[in-house]
Amino acid sequence: MALETRVLKADEWDAWYDHLELAFGGVPDSSTERELYKSLTEPERSLGVWDGGTCVGSAGAFSFRLSVPGGAVVPAAGVTMVGVAPTHRRRGVLTSMMRRQLDDVRAGGEALAVLTASEPAIYGRFGYGTGAYALAVDIDTVRVRLTVPPGTDEVVLRLVDPEKALPDCERVYAQLVPRRPGMPARQPGWERQALLDPEGLRGGGSPLKCVVAERPDGEVVGYARYRVKPDWELTGAEGRVDLADLDALDPAATAALWRYLFEIDLTSSVRATRRPVDDPVLHLVSDIRRSRPFPRDALHVRLVDVPAALEARAYGAPLDVVLEVEDAFCPWNEGRWRLTVDEKGGASCVRTAEPADLELSVRELGSAYLGGITLGSLAAAGRVRELRPGALTEASRAFRGDVAPWLPHGF
Repeated sequence: MALETRVLKADEWDAWYDHLELAFGGVPDSSTERELYKSLTEPERSLGVWDGGTCVGSAGAFSFRLSVPGGAVVPAAGVTMVGVAPTHRRRGVLTSMMRRQLDDVRAGGEALAVLTASEPAIYGRFGYGTGAYALAVDIDTVRVRLTVPPGTDEVVLRLVDPEKALPDCERVYAQLVPRRPGMPARQPGWERQALLDPEGLRGGGSPLKCVVAERPDGEVVGYARYRVKPDWELTGAEGRVDLADLDALDPAATAALWRYLFEIDLTSSVRATRRPVDDPVLHLVSDIRRSRPFPRDALHVRLVDVPAALEARAYGAPLDVVLEVEDAFCPWNEGRWRLTVDEKGGASCVRTAEPADLELSVRELGSAYLGGITLGSLAAAGRVRELRPGALTEASRAFRGDVAPWLPHGF
């Protein structure tokens, strides 16, 4: 029987999600998680591949708005829930879904598609490049000390119920979105993801806790959500603080929250797995080695409409460069594009017949797009080719951002 790829019907969601759980190992989500993701799923943007009455492939997209260099927040397809049944490997199922999905994204007018990858080797052939990394830290709080900036002692900390604090936390988060590329502006319903707290997600730790940082006038300027995992050795308490989120609007609030986490009784370490690679804590700690920083890929970026995407972001320097773009999977992006950036960082990108200055694939453009990975570093790996002397330095400087891009949560 031929496989059928079609847009998901609302009454097919449970079978579709059952397939996805099987593709990711067969461990069922809690009812709370399942209900949340059912409410967030956009059926009209979700694809299922069916073998008769059995779902054997899935791919979805969320209608995101993503921050880009310069502070603009632009529409982007948040690709998600991609899986192929183990019985249907090597039959073109994934390729067919990626083809249909990117065609739909283009038709819908979104210039960008982004995803997080369970296996990062998969998506390069579809034009996705690693555009943002996340930092994991496991800080020995017995041996490592913090040096905090002026004003830290004036910050007021309150331990609060995560649910009741959610509106204040969301106000802080919303103010941070334009400051750092890669952050999704949370659409209605997504604020609930941060409060997911089924026992299976706790890793042996406590229920989710929340501390907020306030100015003396009571304004909330930061928050941290975390769990405490108790542990004991013959020598005493060896508990661990597992940090879920920490966002703050100023250095004093940032330092006050980290100091609070360091000083929780009966613990000897703080672990976080999804922090910016330029997190301020790296400059607050006394011993970076005992903080054990470890980067990993986080957000993969795909330019679906090259000129629209390049015009949507700002740049750090004036630029006039002709890019020869390779994109076999989305051939409408192939060819030469003249990218011109004015003194204020505004950009124009149009087709041209002029000689190319740089040659690269859409995958490299995706990696460099959010400003955290330089075109120069990609060129050093042979992924960008300079055809006009000096063009690489000019373009690399213009694309580079002031802060590292960051995806604060999965999707």
